[in-house]
Amino acid sequence: MKSQATMICYLMLFLVTEYSCYASKIHIKDGDKLQRPEGKPKTGRIQEKCHGPCITSSNCSQLCAQHFRGEIGFVCNQNKWQKSTETCTSLSVETLFEDSNSASRLSVAAPSIPLRILDFRAPEPIKSVAQGIRRNCPLDYACITDVVKSSEATAGNIAFIVELLRNISTDLSDNVTREKMKSYSKVANHVLDTAAISNWAFIPYKNASSDLLQSVNFFARQLHIHTESENIVDELFIQTKGFHINHNTTQKSFNFSMSMSNSTESILGIIEIPKEELWNLPPNTSQAISIAFPTLGAILKEAHSHNVSLPRPVNGLVLSVILPERLKQILLTFEKINKSRNARAQCVGWHSRKRKWDESVCKTTLDVRNKVKCRCNYTNVVMSFSILMSPKSIDNKVLDYITCIGLSISILSLILCLIIEATVWSRVVVTEISYMRHVCIVNIAVSLLIANVWFIIASNFNKKPQDYNWCVAVTFLSHFFYLSLFFWMLFKALLIMYGILVIFRRMIKSRLMVIGFAIGYGCPLIISVTTVAITMPRKGYVRPDACWLNWDNSKALLAFVIPALVIVAVNLVVVLVVAFNTQRPSIGSSKSQDVAIIMRISKNVAILTPLLGLTWGFGIATLIEGTSLIFHIIFALLNAFQIRDALRMRMSSLKGRSRVAENASLSPTNGSKLMNR
Repeated sequence: MKSQATMICYLMLFLVTEYSCYASKIHIKDGDKLQRPEGKPKTGRIQEKCHGPCITSSNCSQLCAQHFRGEIGFVCNQNKWQKSTETCTSLSVETLFEDSNSASRLSVAAPSIPLRILDFRAPEPIKSVAQGIRRNCPLDYACITDVVKSSEATAGNIAFIVELLRNISTDLSDNVTREKMKSYSKVANHVLDTAAISNWAFIPYKNASSDLLQSVNFFARQLHIHTESENIVDELFIQTKGFHINHNTTQKSFNFSMSMSNSTESILGIIEIPKEELWNLPPNTSQAISIAFPTLGAILKEAHSHNVSLPRPVNGLVLSVILPERLKQILLTFEKINKSRNARAQCVGWHSRKRKWDESVCKTTLDVRNKVKCRCNYTNVVMSFSILMSPKSIDNKVLDYITCIGLSISILSLILCLIIEATVWSRVVVTEISYMRHVCIVNIAVSLLIANVWFIIASNFNKKPQDYNWCVAVTFLSHFFYLSLFFWMLFKALLIMYGILVIFRRMIKSRLMVIGFAIGYGCPLIISVTTVAITMPRKGYVRPDACWLNWDNSKALLAFVIPALVIVAVNLVVVLVVAFNTQRPSIGSSKSQDVAIIMRISKNVAILTPLLGLTWGFGIATLIEGTSLIFHIIFALLNAFQIRDALRMRMSSLKGRSRVAENASLSPTNGSKLMNR
């Protein structure tokens, strides 16, 4: 026993020594031994700048940090060194399988195995990934996943992993099983992680992302599905599903829900195979496979094209599909990542040979706020689809100029209106009703003036995450004063009704003032505060791209639109009542005098109401998905110049001292005559 134990100890020592010699041989052969340290190397240990003078457009390079092979390239830009390329890698063919080799060699040293069958020769060096996988894990490819997942996602390692996946899809795709697809996807998931996205930009080979997509699609094409429907891969950044189909199958669809990161909401994607397409299949069973990528769109780079001057950002999942050759068309539904109303979408397919998005293979059938529907042609070279941010946007310089010029004129007109009111005030406020009418005019002008000022501030507000509370405050004030404008118009309309229908009984001025300010400012305050209280907990009060009431998520804008349009409708009813009542003479006065006085009183309501109503009618039209640019321009024109027209009406009503004298001489005991001008 003692001699046997001694022999085993010598045997173990010999094996360890032999493995160390084998490692030395690899080191000599490759020039630099790539040792994989415990855990992930820290990114901070990689040199991030060059030493020496920085001259514009000059270049320099630095060796990578310890445990990495390669170099980092820098370019001088604005007197600062900026990283341009990186090839730092800690992975190699040897490091992928060194743990498997050592484990298999040492496991042979068991006391129950006769010494005569032990092979003390060093194993043959692994010359390729395919050779290493066939030797160590031919059934599931799992021997490479731990090494890859523990490596740091440097640009050099990403490039190595992309080449690794390409080699596997080329050399080991003869019989792809579910287990192989899972291991393959775990490796791809590592370089598709959001933490790795920024490093893709430093890979010298710019077609790496395209190679990755093509390799995954090609490998998935060889996958065999054994059950009716399978969820094959469910990684965070890559999912794969498949099912069986034939010509009797009803309409089938793939449904994906994936997040860009752990902290973001899920983005949906749906692939549908129309029933009429399934009729083209033979009676025997075929299979359909689909793959979804939430982050691939951020790294997928198009080949240089003279027709595309700027990168076109992907605004949804990238969905790949592998179908039988007889199927030519699919339907896709994408949820938008950027749900801004300006984010128009364009359905596209990825042309694997041209390495670019192809617009001709897809047609956009629906483009609404949060989703897009596409009808696309499927071919062997166009198997992946997504949506791009369209260059066509309703952000138009014409709108900016109209709004800026129009609001400036409106603000000046409002100031002029207030100056005129101050000048003629003592001559026109001779009765309670006339006093309140001019109080309404002043408050309407003040409310709209302040609202316009806040609107301009909001339009030029540089909205950043840290400015969210300021944006809420600006939106609240704009909302409040725009509502005040409409509620003072409502009170003015009610004042006209009161003057027409109530003849023998009058309210005192103080009571009218209390009612006026309660309606003009109290109601808007209640609506504004309630809107904030309801929508703020869900961050749904303001828009993500502007300091104004949110429409897309919480419909907070309805807290302005509904009261405004209701008041417009009420004012139109008042105008009709005035027109009807002026057809009959009032008691104690001539019909012609009544008609003249009442019509002058209601003229501004009759003009302002349709003008404001028409303006916000076009404003509602701009909220409808897919609305034409003409509606936005009309809305901007009417909104900008409506007060100029109102001021013109106001100026004409103040012409001549004779009219003022006429109004001042009217008896306060005559109901219809109390409402001068």
